Amino acid sequence: MRILLFTGKGGVGKTTVAAATALRCADAGLRTIVLSTDPAHSLADAFGVTLGSSPSVIEGTLWGQQLDAAERLEDVWGEIQTYLMAVLDWAGVDAIEAEELAVIPGLDEIFALSDIKAFAESGDWDTIIVDCAPTAETIRFLSLPDVLAWYMDRIFPAERRVVKAVRPILSRLTSLPIAGDDVFAATRRFYDRLDGVRQLLTGEESSVRLVVNPERMVIAEARRTATYLALFGYRVDAVVANRLLPDAVTDPWFKAWKEAHAEHLATIEDGFAPLPVLKAELAAEELVGLDALRDLADSIYREHDAAAVLHEGRPLTVERRGSAYVMRLQLPFTDKDELEVGRRDSELLVRVGAYRRAVALPDSLRRREVAGAALEDGWLEIRFEEQPEGKEDGEDR
Repeated sequence: MRILLFTGKGGVGKTTVAAATALRCADAGLRTIVLSTDPAHSLADAFGVTLGSSPSVIEGTLWGQQLDAAERLEDVWGEIQTYLMAVLDWAGVDAIEAEELAVIPGLDEIFALSDIKAFAESGDWDTIIVDCAPTAETIRFLSLPDVLAWYMDRIFPAERRVVKAVRPILSRLTSLPIAGDDVFAATRRFYDRLDGVRQLLTGEESSVRLVVNPERMVIAEARRTATYLALFGYRVDAVVANRLLPDAVTDPWFKAWKEAHAEHLATIEDGFAPLPVLKAELAAEELVGLDALRDLADSIYREHDAAAVLHEGRPLTVERRGSAYVMRLQLPFTDKDELEVGRRDSELLVRVGAYRRAVALPDSLRRREVAGAALEDGWLEIRFEEQPEGKEDGEDR
């Protein structure tokens, strides 16, 4: 079973690429389900079909799902919704508004995590394709298992005991609805449906694919996303460079644009090495419907198996060792004499011979100082320590 997650900056075409990949997998005979965590709900538009909160067939062995958080809330979180609506009603919120406000932001992502786990455990699918929300929301989505586990392990038990102890007192002092055991039990039952989802999404069968356009801001955000994904332990196995100007465009008006695309494509290939970069040209018309998606899939994957793991290993990892953080970069066939490591503002600069790579640092490392570096067995390890007081960010180290 294979799980593929697609993400990228809003507007780069990640939904279309995810849809095309799902169709490619289904055409290869794989039982494929594609779902979206993006509240914009554009997955159905890409296929030109109607999708609901439950899986429905698109064609052959391809099925799709587009979550409706409000609808799903009633099915799986009814006790909690009833409690939230009671609190809002007590606060004087109109009934219709209370029903809308009871749909807490982020529920789409939580329900999607639950569905991914359920689909994986069912044995009904060979491939699960996830069209994630834009990058910032995707990072939140992929960090949710850690956040929820921390809450359920540390806060939830104490909160439940405190509420149980003070409920008799509060009920005499105020008419504010107090969460009962049924609400806490519903929360526990729902979390149990998510237990283990992080291990599933960071396992060998799961990969993230980044979709980028040949634009400076898009590439910069994708690089930061790759760093954060590594920080949370998720594997990126490919980058899709989408909407490249085709060679057939020869009008002089596009000359500067094509040169910029070529430069940005080189940046993508160098900056994300050794990940494979799959290329898709800018389509002459809107990519909607199965035929258009098949053409896009042919352009992206060519001789590649869309469901295969396109890159083994993790080219970049971050781990904690005592009080320090260690970033590991895979640099095969590198000699120590040709290696230089430096720091500029929020980037780590690594030079190997005539080639230099700038690695965008996550916030947790930006506030730390490079304390040392070592090259062992094709891996460069950079140690980050707490920054001494009085030292300014942005200075070279």
